[in-house]
Amino acid sequence: MRIFYLFSTILLIVVSLQSHAQKIPFEQSGGKETSTYSQVIQFYKDLDKRSNRLLLKTMGPTDAGFPLHLALFSNDGSADPVNWHKQNKVVLFILNGIHPGEPDGIDASMLWLRDLVEGKKSIPDNVALAFVPVYNIGGALNRSEYYRVDQNGPAAFGSRGNSQNYDLNRDFIKNDTREARSFVRIFHYLQPDVFIDNHVSNGADYQHIMTLIASQHNKLGGSLGQFMNQQFEPGLYSLMKKKGYDLIPYVNAFGDTPESGWPEFLEGPRYSSGFASLWNCFAFVPETHMLKPYPQRVEATYALMECFVQFASENRIRIKKLIKETTEVQRTAQSFPIQWKLNRDKWSELTFKGFEAGRKPSGISGLPRLYYDRAKPFEKKIRFFNQYEVAMEVKKPAAYILPQGWWKVVELLQINRVTMIPLQKDTSMEVEYYKIVQNSPSARAFEGHHLNANVQVSTHREKIQFRKGDWYIPMNQRANRFLVEVLEPQAMDSYFTWNFFDAILGQKEGYSSYVFEDTAEKYLKEHPELQKALEEKKAADTAFAKSATQQLDFIFRQSPYYEPGHNRYPVFRVME
Repeated sequence: MRIFYLFSTILLIVVSLQSHAQKIPFEQSGGKETSTYSQVIQFYKDLDKRSNRLLLKTMGPTDAGFPLHLALFSNDGSADPVNWHKQNKVVLFILNGIHPGEPDGIDASMLWLRDLVEGKKSIPDNVALAFVPVYNIGGALNRSEYYRVDQNGPAAFGSRGNSQNYDLNRDFIKNDTREARSFVRIFHYLQPDVFIDNHVSNGADYQHIMTLIASQHNKLGGSLGQFMNQQFEPGLYSLMKKKGYDLIPYVNAFGDTPESGWPEFLEGPRYSSGFASLWNCFAFVPETHMLKPYPQRVEATYALMECFVQFASENRIRIKKLIKETTEVQRTAQSFPIQWKLNRDKWSELTFKGFEAGRKPSGISGLPRLYYDRAKPFEKKIRFFNQYEVAMEVKKPAAYILPQGWWKVVELLQINRVTMIPLQKDTSMEVEYYKIVQNSPSARAFEGHHLNANVQVSTHREKIQFRKGDWYIPMNQRANRFLVEVLEPQAMDSYFTWNFFDAILGQKEGYSSYVFEDTAEKYLKEHPELQKALEEKKAADTAFAKSATQQLDFIFRQSPYYEPGHNRYPVFRVME
C-alpha cells in the first residue's frame, strides 16, 4: 500500500511539473510579459511531444538564420494540408509576430493551442489549423522595453524591422526577405480558406479593445466579396458580441478624430491580407488597441480566433464552394481590375464608442495639442466609407511572355507556383507590349525601393523575336489574378511599381552629335515623312525650333538607330 501511495505521489508531482513547465511568461507574470523567441519555439516543441494532434515543422529559412516554423493541428492528427482539403476541412492559417512589438497573437495562440491539446477547448472535426508561431524572428530577437513607446505593455518585446530592417508586412509581393519567400511557399502548401494575421493598432484612443481589417469586399470581388460583406464580417461581429466584445472595423482615421468617420483600409497586395486576397482566400488582420492593458488584448485575440473557427466551421461548405467557383471563374475572366478609388457618396453607419477629443496647450511647445478625455466616453453613429470602385482594369491576354533574362521576376513567379512553359526554340511572335510614357519614382526609398507611381503607358503591336528558354505564361490558371496584379505595370503593387524592371528606363545607346549630324541628314533625305514631321514640330514648338540638340534627338528617336528596348516594358502580351 505504501508503494502505491508513493507511486501516486510521484505521478502527481510529475503531472504538476509538466503543467508548470507549460506555463508561459504571460501567465507567470500576471499578463505583464511576453515570451522570448526561444521560449515560444520550446513551448511548441514541448506541446508537439505531448500531442499526436499537433505537428511542428520547419518550413524554410529566414534572414535571422533560424528556420521558420509551422504548427499543424487537427483532431485526426493528419497534419497534411492535401488530405485536409480532400477531407473537405476548412483550413485556417494564423500568422503571428510579423511585428514582434505586437505580440498579442503570439501569446494568444500559445494559450489556445495548449488548451486544445489539454482538452480544455476543442475545435470541430471539419476544421484544421496552421500557425506560424513567430514570423519575424530577427525582430523578435531584437528585444527591448523601449520599442512602441505608446503601447500599454507587455514589459519588453521585439522590433518592427526584421534582420535586414524590412517591414515584413510590406514584402508579400517584392519578396526581398527570406521570410517572405518562405511564407509564400507555406501559403501555397496550405492553400488556406481563411487567413488571419494578428496585429496591434496605433492611432486614436477609443473604448473598443479589438478592431478588424478584412479583405476589402469590392476588391475581393464577386460572390466572395458579397459573402465577406454580408455574412462573414457581420457573423464575426455577432459572435464577438456574444463574448462581450464590441468589434469594429480598423479605425483608419489619421489626422482627424474618428467621430467624423473613416474609409475602409484598402490593403494592397504588398500587405499580408492583400496578398492572400489575390488567391481567393478570406483574409483578416485583427488589430487590438495599443492603449488597452496587455491581458485584455491577448484575451480579445484568443476570443476572436475562436470566433473565426466557429464561423468557418458552420459555413464550411459555402466558404469552400465560393473559393472553388471564384477560382474557376477567374480562369476564363476576360478582364481584371488593377486600380481602385473610394466612393465617398456611399457609406454605412457604425456604432462607435469613443472618448471626447479636445485641444490643450502642449507642455513642450505651448501650442495646441490633441488629447482624449477618458472621463468623457461617448457612443455615436459614424460614417464608414467602405465602397470602392474600379479605377482601372485591363483586358486579360491569352498569355504573357517573359524573357528569361529577367530571372529575379522568374524566381518570384516560380515560388508562387505559376505555370510557366519555356519556349522550346527561337520563335517569332506577334505580341502586344507597352511603352512607359511617364512615371514618377519616389524621392525617398521605401522598404528598399523607389516606387514608381503615376505610370502612364502607350500600347503597341509588333512581331518580336523570342529565344529558346523565354517563358510563356498561359492565362488559364489559378494564378490569373496574381499574374495580372504583378505583371501589369499600372497595377498598384506590380513588379514595375517595385522597380524590378527599372533597367529599361535607362537609355544605353547614344551618339556623338558631330558624327550623327551627317547620318541624320542623310536619313532625313531618304525619309521625307520624317522631314515633314520635323518641320511640323518646329512650327508648333518655338523652343524645339531653336534647339539643334532637341531636333537631332527627335530624328534619332524616330530612326532605327534608337534602341527598341528603351522604355519598352519587357512583359509581352499574347492576344487571342
